[in-house]
Amino acid sequence: MLHELLLSLSGYTGSIFVEGEKGAIKVVPDLPFLHCSEVYILNRLCILGTHYKRFREFIKEYTGSPSSSLESAKNAPKDLLKLKDGLYLRAFCAGLDGVLDPYRQVLLQLEQEILSDPHLTPCHIQEVLEPYQLLFPDLWAVIEQIQYQRGHGGHILQIVHQHCNCGKPMVKDAFQKILFVCHSVMYRQVTAWLLHGMLLDNHGEFFIHKSAMASLAERQYDDDDLGIGGVTGRQMREVMQLNEEGRLPERPAHTHFAIRPSMLPSYIPVRVAEKILFVGESVQMFENRKQNIASKYSDSVLGDKEDVFAARFHQLRQEPLFSIKNCEDAIDEIRSCVAEHLWRLVVEESDLVGQLHTLKDFFLLGRGELFLAFIDHAQNLLKTPPTSTTEHDVNLAFRQAAHKVLLEDDTSLGQVRLTVTCKTPAKGAGKKVEAAPQSKGSGDIGWNCLGMTYNVQWPLHTLFNSAALEKYNTLFCFLLSIKRVQLELQQCWALQMQRKHAPVDQSDASKWRLRSHMAFLVDNLQYYLQVDVLETQFHQLIDRINSTRDFEAVRLAHDQFLTSLLGQCFLLMKPVSHCLNEIMELCHSFAVLLITHAASMTDREVAHMDKLSQGFNRQSSLLFKILSSVRSHHQASPYLSQLLLRLDFNKYYSQAEGALAP
Repeated sequence: MLHELLLSLSGYTGSIFVEGEKGAIKVVPDLPFLHCSEVYILNRLCILGTHYKRFREFIKEYTGSPSSSLESAKNAPKDLLKLKDGLYLRAFCAGLDGVLDPYRQVLLQLEQEILSDPHLTPCHIQEVLEPYQLLFPDLWAVIEQIQYQRGHGGHILQIVHQHCNCGKPMVKDAFQKILFVCHSVMYRQVTAWLLHGMLLDNHGEFFIHKSAMASLAERQYDDDDLGIGGVTGRQMREVMQLNEEGRLPERPAHTHFAIRPSMLPSYIPVRVAEKILFVGESVQMFENRKQNIASKYSDSVLGDKEDVFAARFHQLRQEPLFSIKNCEDAIDEIRSCVAEHLWRLVVEESDLVGQLHTLKDFFLLGRGELFLAFIDHAQNLLKTPPTSTTEHDVNLAFRQAAHKVLLEDDTSLGQVRLTVTCKTPAKGAGKKVEAAPQSKGSGDIGWNCLGMTYNVQWPLHTLFNSAALEKYNTLFCFLLSIKRVQLELQQCWALQMQRKHAPVDQSDASKWRLRSHMAFLVDNLQYYLQVDVLETQFHQLIDRINSTRDFEAVRLAHDQFLTSLLGQCFLLMKPVSHCLNEIMELCHSFAVLLITHAASMTDREVAHMDKLSQGFNRQSSLLFKILSSVRSHHQASPYLSQLLLRLDFNKYYSQAEGALAP
């Protein structure tokens, strides 16, 4: 009987032990020579055999070849959960098999004891195997959790790590051994990614993955039909970029990577995952550059320290217990090396400061004389809805404006291009949506469809990514709309000066007073944006770039720069942004009315002007109240006080209760 018991403990059945419901091994009922207490002890021991049998089947099923796993999954019942094949699942099985080795050794020792002493009792066997009565149920609970939650990749690490926090020493040691084997897979993936930029993840298990989602705007722009015999935007650009041999120039493909949250264990902080992402993406970028293009940037980003870092991670992989502190320290060493190398490449060799000045000159209207000339050249082109040739004509006007202000030889001029994209989607196809402010009642005219693109050179794409360029474009559209309204009001002032000797009636006095109030608000807003916001924030950005040698610090400073610009330009405050858009639209409508009917106005036009005056009165008062209420808040930023100081420096605004119109 004891030999039969050993067979059951090994997961097999004999003459007095049979498989019961769900494969559980138990004693054959109604045996005449066994007491009920002995049956209870034997059945309790058979629970170990049942668990061991399930462990063995689980290991056999998920440590085979991928093809056999797929075949078994096809033949399995539909209600049975099958796990996805992966390295972490195989490592879990290998760790589980290693944990079961002592159990098998104990069974061999019991077999030798039974052979030497056939009078041993089941109670002795139960006493020897008592520790496994605690271990096996917990091991099976983990397997059931993995199966129920369809554990895969880093999720398996999370499940095992949760069960390591246990007050049972034997159970805790067993799960730590399994976790050690699983961490070996993670360390190999992390090492390959950090040191070589290689993503060893055939089964989608790593917490870093290749981001397959391209820019929606780019895809839509590529697929736009230009109306030229079905030619798309992508095809037209390829034709325009053909070299003398009729071939497209080689360009490195910028692959984007991201963190996969579902595969990131909770005991690995997000900050550590972001460091791993940054280092590996930087190394991968350099490796692809060396393979695709004959470049002067051919040196390894890690230099002669690659072997040192590899040895450090090999040492970490040998540690029995995973330490996030030791792992993060090793990652920080690599990150510092990569960040300094990338800083030198981006800031010094790629002239980051010069590129920022270029972005400021064009996107932030730093070259005011250029856009003054451009608005004059493109006024008639963009005051109507755009056509298929509007974008070409606008870029031609932009080049003519650059020639007029002696900028045609500026190399930075070739890095920017104006775009004119309709917001109304075409039938059956999406359209690119620019971040231009929409004005009520203005319609889809060319000015509202105007945007700007920037040709980012390698490796500046790590800093000026699509999200950053979208923010720059949003600022460009907002600043250009204010600049255009300011010029229109100044043109009205020129008309006023031409008629200053003409007889003045009551309507003339009111319209020139309204123009003066509008110009006062727009001019002070423009001065606030260009001096108090743009110049101040830009100089702070340059100072922060010059005070560090860490690329991550530079990228953070640039992100904060853009966020500060959007915030201080009120583009992140919808009530203020909407109010400013309404004011700009009212000023634009008034300027058009005044320029069109400068000599005389009919009663209908005078009534329209009075309506515009009331609207401006209402919106300027609303703007003053919003800014005053936000400024009074304890957490308000000082830039609100700066704007109010410029608008209300002599308390005229306050005394008029925020109303500027007569």
